[in-house]
Amino acid sequence: MPKRTPLIAGNWKMYKTALEAGETAATLAQRVADVKTTEVMIAPPFTALEAVYAVVQGTNIALGAQNMHWESEGAYTGEISPSMIKAVGCRYVIIGHSERRQYFGETDQDVNRKIVSTIKAGMFPVMCIGETEEQRESDETFSVLDKQVKIGLEGLFSDDLINLVVAYEPVWAIGTGKTASSDQAQEVHRFLRTRLAEQFDADFAATIRILYGGSVKPANIAELMAMEDIDGALVGGASLDAETFSQIVRYK
Repeated sequence: MPKRTPLIAGNWKMYKTALEAGETAATLAQRVADVKTTEVMIAPPFTALEAVYAVVQGTNIALGAQNMHWESEGAYTGEISPSMIKAVGCRYVIIGHSERRQYFGETDQDVNRKIVSTIKAGMFPVMCIGETEEQRESDETFSVLDKQVKIGLEGLFSDDLINLVVAYEPVWAIGTGKTASSDQAQEVHRFLRTRLAEQFDADFAATIRILYGGSVKPANIAELMAMEDIDGALVGGASLDAETFSQIVRYK
């Protein structure tokens, strides 16, 4: 099996001014400067992207955006285009986060459009998928994920998706303090890798990084990362503090 470089990503959501984000990024850069075998990404708010890029440029921390519009430009008041976020240094774009789906009505079709646009712009999509607590209790986890992967990646080929990252977010574990057990998370990650092999091919599926994103903390990261098909984490609240996040990055 090809070696997949772990990715620990921090989603800062709607927290931190540009000044606060720059300060946090500077502290984080110092604390993870010697990390060589794990990739690090942080996604601050749009207003802080430029300030954070000025700090992390030339370090081992990549910059990501939390969202974007699928059109390259146009009369879309309040939206941000792929070229805009790329111009301020973004390498990654988080697509279809559960909060975007839940609060702003984003659909699997929207996710697909955004992934296509991310790839066209030369950035790396982080496609978020996951089931709600109600869906899990109704034994619909795998059918929900199957649909999200199928539609989210529809019309694309493995050659298009060499920089794709998948992030499994059990919605019931985001911001709730609940966490899927490492075995539960591994079961889903294994399903997703098998699902990608079916939609594309086994070699492709073996190279794709699948992150876990559900209340990841310093206390549970090592156990999660020990699982065969878990290649990193998409971290929310615990990524807002540079010391806490650096402990997650340095899980080894």
